[in-house]
Amino acid sequence: MADTTKSDVPQIDDIQKTLEKQIAELRREITKINKSIAARGADLVDNASEQASDLYDTAAARASRTAQQLRTQAQAVSDVARENPGTTTALVGVIGLLGFLAGLAIGQATSDTTRRWY
Repeated sequence: MADTTKSDVPQIDDIQKTLEKQIAELRREITKINKSIAARGADLVDNASEQASDLYDTAAARASRTAQQLRTQAQAVSDVARENPGTTTALVGVIGLLGFLAGLAIGQATSDTTRRWY
């Protein structure tokens, strides 16, 4: 019936035990690798967070300086406008007139020439 001898059975048991040991060792190695990957991921997240924080701080400082410069320049323009109200009014009027004329010219250039006003 069975062709296996008693000497074959212990050999199969030895192979099974060896495979089980190798599987257990591989599981330990996978656990170590997973821990290593998790640690590296946490380090990368920490580094990215620090870099983002540094970039935000730099941008905030630059924005603050820019806002201060704009306030200073706006104050200077406001002072000049208060000191010379006639010149300011004339300048604003000329700019408005030039804008109106530019709008008319652009409107005429882009309008359909076959349309009539009547």
